[in-house]
Amino acid sequence: MSKLLHSVNQRTQLAGENRLELLLFRLEDKQLYGINVFKVKKIITCPDLTAMPHRHPIALGVANTMDGPLPILDLKLAIGHGNSEQVRGKSVIVAEYNRKMQGFLVDRVEHIINIEWSDIHPPPRGVGREHYLTAISKHQDEIIEIIDVEKIIAEIMPFNEQMDAPLSEALDTALNQKAQEAGADEAQAKKSKNVLVVDDSVVARNQIKRCLEAAGFTCTLLKNGLEAYQFLENMTMEGRNPTDEYLMMISDIEMPEMDGYTLTRRVKENPDMKALYVLLHTSLSGVFNKAMVEKVGADNFLPKFDANELASAVLKLLNGETD
Repeated sequence: MSKLLHSVNQRTQLAGENRLELLLFRLEDKQLYGINVFKVKKIITCPDLTAMPHRHPIALGVANTMDGPLPILDLKLAIGHGNSEQVRGKSVIVAEYNRKMQGFLVDRVEHIINIEWSDIHPPPRGVGREHYLTAISKHQDEIIEIIDVEKIIAEIMPFNEQMDAPLSEALDTALNQKAQEAGADEAQAKKSKNVLVVDDSVVARNQIKRCLEAAGFTCTLLKNGLEAYQFLENMTMEGRNPTDEYLMMISDIEMPEMDGYTLTRRVKENPDMKALYVLLHTSLSGVFNKAMVEKVGADNFLPKFDANELASAVLKLLNGETD
């Protein structure tokens, strides 16, 4: 099984090239699913589990591993397809999302494919507001469903979206100061409060939106990098400067159609957009992130999701304290 996973260095070469590697797997429903290899730490056979009191139905239990306790989640149940009929002998994909390790019980792991983000598309309309899909693709005439894992994890372990009172007060003070500096210039005052948010996960978009709106900001929400770039391009074609209307752009990295690295690089290469401040905000982990931030020209990078860290990053930008 270890041969199935490439080295981090090999996989990193795909970052910024609008490509990724998907680890394909199946559940008991036989549907083909995919997960970004960047998120996968290892694949193990499901070990013995210790039941947890008052556990969420999706949480099968905790495995004692060399890396410490590991919660094992029933992915089949999480997406509404019923309980897994068997646990022993099944595979577990150990992955890191939002700074935490989880194990996802799957029926079997297949192989890794190299694919372009442009071949990954948003879910079709009509699947409903509560669907678990974040994207779909195709491999050898089979549909690959890419699950919104952030939505699943948020249901089990909700994130704290409330920033500390001192930070909230500091943001309020900074916004008032910007408004005073703008004086009668309503456009300038509005710009300080507008944030462009780009993320394919509805859970992640709304987390950021609720956090920032509670501090007095307004958010424009977009679903992927291609949509965001076209949105900015249309602004410039109309003679509008994005930096005149938005304080910053907060973008995920993993997105269908165009990833956040490619979006950032294209924005920074466009003379009409390059001054827009870009904060990459992602559940991806690993030391490669810092190097990629510099490679594509992003202004900052922040792992998901901590309301105080996000608020602090916005506050520093308002106060002109960025690097």
